[in-house]
Amino acid sequence: MTVGGNRNALNREVAADGTRDWSFGLCSCFDACGICCWSFWCPCVVYGKTKQRLHNLQAQGTPLPGGGDACNSDCFVYGCLAACGYGWILQIGNRGSIRGRYNIRGNGCTDCLVAWCCQWCSLTQDRREILAEENSF
Repeated sequence: MTVGGNRNALNREVAADGTRDWSFGLCSCFDACGICCWSFWCPCVVYGKTKQRLHNLQAQGTPLPGGGDACNSDCFVYGCLAACGYGWILQIGNRGSIRGRYNIRGNGCTDCLVAWCCQWCSLTQDRREILAEENSF
């Protein structure tokens, strides 16, 4: 489904090929201290809610009422993998889906590096990108 809010809510510059940068820098995660803290202390919750919200935007074209469930199946799977040190692997696919929805520059390799090296900042950046569209309704 192609409906939804403004996919470039902060009016970032769009290149000739139709791509743009992320609305928020990777290291600007501290600008959203609440999300950053959740990403550090409960990354499974942030991952699960972000994935749920993205799915609703793609399927329904509207923000998810109530912001999603704190504990869902995506949260559980992420938590199990994170307990073994592999939660970041799920972030690669989610990040790719977000990049695709918003025509953000990058590729699977950069998604992998960011998710592996900057796990919490990546989760915060992903969540903020979704929130920017949801807030444009």
